Amino acid sequence: MIGRAAHLLARFRRRLAGDRRGATIIEFAIVAPVMCLMLVGAFDVAHTLYMRSVLQGIVQKTGRDATLESGLESTQQATLDQRVKDQVAAIANNGVTTITRKYYRTFSAAAVAQYEPYTDTNGNGTCDRSEPYEDTNNNSRWDSTGNTGQGSAKDAVLYTVSVTYPRFFPLYSFVGGSNTTTVTATTVLRNQPYGDQAAPTVRNCPAS
Repeated sequence: MIGRAAHLLARFRRRLAGDRRGATIIEFAIVAPVMCLMLVGAFDVAHTLYMRSVLQGIVQKTGRDATLESGLESTQQATLDQRVKDQVAAIANNGVTTITRKYYRTFSAAAVAQYEPYTDTNGNGTCDRSEPYEDTNNNSRWDSTGNTGQGSAKDAVLYTVSVTYPRFFPLYSFVGGSNTTTVTATTVLRNQPYGDQAAPTVRNCPAS
């Protein structure tokens, strides 16, 4: 009796070892979480790229409108900014939109965010030791950052829009990351030449 039971048990083990039924379900259970995570990650990246592309288009259009002569009016700037926020709300209605304007004398100064160019003779990254600089706003001191606002005739304006919104896919919750993301778009355009651009005065920084 014991020998027959051992024989049946051995036979059952051989059949179980060669039985492939249900293997697909087990393999899918192992692969599915990884595959889903990769798909969600791809969707999240694709949505961020889409948001950045749409936002850049909005900023380019609004930036061009702001450089017209009427764009210097504060009411017109507020209207343009609200138009940007309304268009952003259409694709991210729970996002927070931040808009800034800074003006520079030239495109090259705007590209490096250097409001008042100077000659850095000692290479320490600041205007001192009587180094010459262009006093763009003629306030008798060197300003390291651009003036906030639209500027005046022929000024180059750096128009920046940042949108912070909750991620559409909870991917980063699984890896301990942030549940929000920020997309930023910028454009640099010159104000319409409806008048003469103010000429800077060349001065010297403090000696110390």
